[in-house]
Amino acid sequence: MTALRPEREPAAGGPVDPLTDPLPDVLAGGHSSPWFRAEQPPQQVQGHNLSAPQPPPADPYAQLPADAYAAPPQDDAYAGHSPYEGGPGWTASPEPYPAPEAAEEPYSPVPEAPRDDETMALRAADPARTDEERDETPPATTAAGAEGGRAARRKAAKRNARPGGRRGTGRRRAGAPAPEASGTPGGGGESPERPRTRVEARRAARARKPSAATVASRAVGELFITIGVLMLLFVTYQLWWTNVRAQQQADGAAHNLQQDWEQGKRKPGAFQAGQGFAILHIPKLDVVVPVASGIDKQRVLDRGMAGHYAEGALKTALPSAKEGNFAVAGHRNTHGEPFRYINRLTPGDPIVVETQDTYYVYEMASILPQTPPSNTAVIDPVPAGSGFTEPGRYLTLTTCTPEFTSTYRMIVWGKMVEERPRSKGKPDALVD
Repeated sequence: MTALRPEREPAAGGPVDPLTDPLPDVLAGGHSSPWFRAEQPPQQVQGHNLSAPQPPPADPYAQLPADAYAAPPQDDAYAGHSPYEGGPGWTASPEPYPAPEAAEEPYSPVPEAPRDDETMALRAADPARTDEERDETPPATTAAGAEGGRAARRKAAKRNARPGGRRGTGRRRAGAPAPEASGTPGGGGESPERPRTRVEARRAARARKPSAATVASRAVGELFITIGVLMLLFVTYQLWWTNVRAQQQADGAAHNLQQDWEQGKRKPGAFQAGQGFAILHIPKLDVVVPVASGIDKQRVLDRGMAGHYAEGALKTALPSAKEGNFAVAGHRNTHGEPFRYINRLTPGDPIVVETQDTYYVYEMASILPQTPPSNTAVIDPVPAGSGFTEPGRYLTLTTCTPEFTSTYRMIVWGKMVEERPRSKGKPDALVD
């Protein structure tokens, strides 16, 4: 085993200093060494009996005065203070002081006003926001603002103050679609918008005001619609109402004429312009139309009647004449359109002219589909182009062509085949 070091070896026959003893006894008569056994025989160390009780060590402070450990004098500044723990005169408290309980913070209904990032001034709290919303709202400062300091916070405040509202507060630009409801427990919805500035109000008014191009396009559209409606009304009037009105007038004229014949007021001879004197029958086309003197458009043709060429250079003979051409004109479209389908006549179809005393029966002979309006030779006593070569008793019907225009004239000719007094009854063409 390791030998003792020379500096620690005790002098021969001298006592062992307890201060320098590496294994001092903790208790009197006891040993702190784990290898100590009571049954070991006593050992002798250079004349000392280690098993004998050792005298107590001398007190190193015994020679100090008695007041060395007295408490220092205290002045008025330390009056009432207890001595420090472990110092002279200190005694342990019988019971430790109880830890103060955390006082519960009273609930305040007034919400905390948010902080202005730029001016650091207080602002009025938003009453529409609930406590849960304020707790869930993230802080206004971002990481960039925290790192950048005042300049970053100022830039963030300027961005939030631009037109259109602060981000995350529910405000929106003018004309933008409204966001959906927030769905908070308290009912939720949009937060109240801040009042608009004068510039924003003017900008919103200009956005709502239609541009000049929009106004012009609306005016042109309304004009086209008006013109279309007027044209539709005009076409309805021409194609439907004129026929209804002219038919009523023609029926009335034919009824009056027949009453005059029954009363003996009318006699064949000279007739005034617009005065009816005969009735034209076209059995194949189911046409019964009164014939008036003259071809005046307003007084005769537009009233649904057929007009006799009886004036000026276009004057033609009456049906009662022994020779000549009885020529009449009528509308093909509108105003009763009595001659609309005369192009469907074929040679041999009967055409009857009824007067006060006689029925004059003609047979269709030929047709001229188209000729200029200036071709007046078609109503001569011997019509040009009809196929007749000598004088006789002829009938000529004239109308406009093509339909719904007056560019050309269509001509239909007939030749008298029977003259039957009314006293003998109606001819066969009207009986069938």
